[in-house]
Amino acid sequence: MQPAPRLEPPAESPPRAPPNGAVTSRPRLWADRAAALVVRAGGLTVVASLVAILVFLVSETLPLFRGARVTAGRVTPLAGAQALGVEPRALELAAAGADGAVRVFALESGAQVLEVPPPPVRTVAVAGAPDESSFAALGDDGVVRAQAIDWRVSYAGGSRAVTPKARTPVELALEVDAARVRAFVARSSGSHSTAAAALADGSVVVTRKDLELNEFSGERSETSARFTAPGTGQPLEYLALDPAQRVLFGAGGTRLFAWEISANGLRGPDTADAGAPVTALALLVGGRSLAVGHSDGSLSVWFRARAGRAHSELIRAHRYDSQGGAIRALAPSGRGRSFLALGADGALGLYHSTSERVLWRGESGVTGATTLALSARGDAAFVAGPSEVRELAVASPHPEVSLSALFGRVWYEDYPEPAWVWQSTGGTEEAEPKLSLTPLAFGTLKGTLYALFFAIPLGVLGAIYTSQVMDPRLQRSVKPAVEIMASLPSVVLGFLAGLWLAPRLESVFPGFLAAVVTGPPLALFAGAAYAALPARLTRRLPLGTEVALSAAVLLGGAALCFQLSPALERAFFGGDFSAWLRAATGATYDPRNAIVAGVAMAFAVIPIVFAIAEESLSNVPRSLSAASLALGATRWQTIARVVLPAASPGLFAAIMIGFGRAVGETMIVLMATGNTPLIDLSPFNGFRTLSANIAVEIPEAPQGATLYRVLFLSALLLFVVTFATNGLADVVRERLRRRYSGT
Repeated sequence: MQPAPRLEPPAESPPRAPPNGAVTSRPRLWADRAAALVVRAGGLTVVASLVAILVFLVSETLPLFRGARVTAGRVTPLAGAQALGVEPRALELAAAGADGAVRVFALESGAQVLEVPPPPVRTVAVAGAPDESSFAALGDDGVVRAQAIDWRVSYAGGSRAVTPKARTPVELALEVDAARVRAFVARSSGSHSTAAAALADGSVVVTRKDLELNEFSGERSETSARFTAPGTGQPLEYLALDPAQRVLFGAGGTRLFAWEISANGLRGPDTADAGAPVTALALLVGGRSLAVGHSDGSLSVWFRARAGRAHSELIRAHRYDSQGGAIRALAPSGRGRSFLALGADGALGLYHSTSERVLWRGESGVTGATTLALSARGDAAFVAGPSEVRELAVASPHPEVSLSALFGRVWYEDYPEPAWVWQSTGGTEEAEPKLSLTPLAFGTLKGTLYALFFAIPLGVLGAIYTSQVMDPRLQRSVKPAVEIMASLPSVVLGFLAGLWLAPRLESVFPGFLAAVVTGPPLALFAGAAYAALPARLTRRLPLGTEVALSAAVLLGGAALCFQLSPALERAFFGGDFSAWLRAATGATYDPRNAIVAGVAMAFAVIPIVFAIAEESLSNVPRSLSAASLALGATRWQTIARVVLPAASPGLFAAIMIGFGRAVGETMIVLMATGNTPLIDLSPFNGFRTLSANIAVEIPEAPQGATLYRVLFLSALLLFVVTFATNGLADVVRERLRRRYSGT
């Protein structure tokens, strides 16, 4: 038996040389590593940039929703203040005492800088209009003496100085027994002065004095008038007079009243049930909105509006929950819709009318507080007690913003019902802020949908035909031509749409409708006609004949529709489409409307949709199509059941990227639409998008102001919507890819 052969360990094989004898050099390895680092750094930079943009937008937006901060400040010794008035920059404070005397103090030093002596008769009651720094004293002779303080500003030695000066008092005779007066109010604006009083029997007396100056002769003429209104059924405890001295508001028990003051007397009143008993009244800036405090500590804001009726009525537009004890006094800001409320238990609350925000609640820190005032800029408040006045520093930079004001319906002054309105600027500083983003978001979606209505069918169907049917030799010319469309600047498309397309489309709109309706059948007819030609003839025709035939049929059909537009307008729309539209639907035809914008935006979106969709369709393996055709399927069956499902992830991505392109479009919308922030589904009206609104408003928005930050909030919404849309598209695309790839 032979021994088993001894197994020797295999000899170590020499290292295998690279094919063709190539050896990777060290410089090439370093170059590859450097390229990998550059690519990685570029990707991280893009991610970091997106995160930085998001952080910046959030940091500019967050201050909008921060509450107010109120901190206790200086205390000025002052006894018996019945009404307060504040210099616009809160440098000086005016206070009226129970005797009718007015004293002015410099808050920095606490020194008294002006004193207006009391009236010559005994003062029965004192009232104030803090928004005008004016005071009124009712004497026991039934005469109201209105005293206003002017804050005169001078610049001496480069520094700003404020000098208070008392106007000449205006006397307004009520001609009633002062003991019968339950409440009174007065205002004086120089040429017009008005005083009103509520009597114990519920009646109202109004006295007016008008001073007219003849500009030629310099002569002054003074006229007086006195009006009365019958009893309201219950005595009024509170009165408020608007700055224009045209509307008088009153409250007694749970009832609110409003009279219009004219040269012929008092008209009205408009009445409303306030719910809980009224304990305080104050008119907000502008004199249209009435802040009302109730015995249960709740607050509400009312104004007069024509709510679908011929006459006006008092409407409760805003309400706030109870802050504790009964509301004792209210102090409005002189510039915004903020107001301060003082409760009987010493609690304070800072509120904003339009946004319905409770900005701050806390304690006044003054025992037995009786009255209060808020500076014109809303940055300082003053609470008066029996022996002192405490100053409160108020920081409330953006009180007019809340989620309900930005996205919900708001009942604005003089509006018949709650509405979504964007109006960043008004005719006066007293205009109510209207910063609803809902019309802008609606306009963004409206413009996007109209653009995709034209872009998706043309882009996707064009990509299907180009990649699956068109001769490859012709593809090399068509694809670059379509993609060049993407290089056209948006401003050029907007210019052409606004100045050329809009007026021409208005003149032939019935023909345009006919062209849209007849376009698809004509395209099918052209394709069927070419397919019906004998094969021996089509082989002799030059390359691209089917495309030229389809284009000729479509262009000819469109030209015929436009030529027949006047006849179609006479036959179906009574000869005037705009008049027919107004009579039939109540809508108006705006030449720069959603259809014009949709056509122009589609021209910008089609190249993106076409390029991505065509690339996705072309990347479907030819083996799938060949196998389908080999099994007997027709070309269109293969496209519909094999190619389209396999390319569906790319097609979906094309549509979503086109959606993102349309959402962010700015210049076309800015130039091709009326740029009006409306919520209207009609395709014949314009709209305003978030991006266009940013472009219009940002140059005029003061940095750090409310409008400035709201525009950044608009940018944040666009960023989030685009990011979420792309993220959702990527998830759906990945699922479709896994489903149809079998992995």
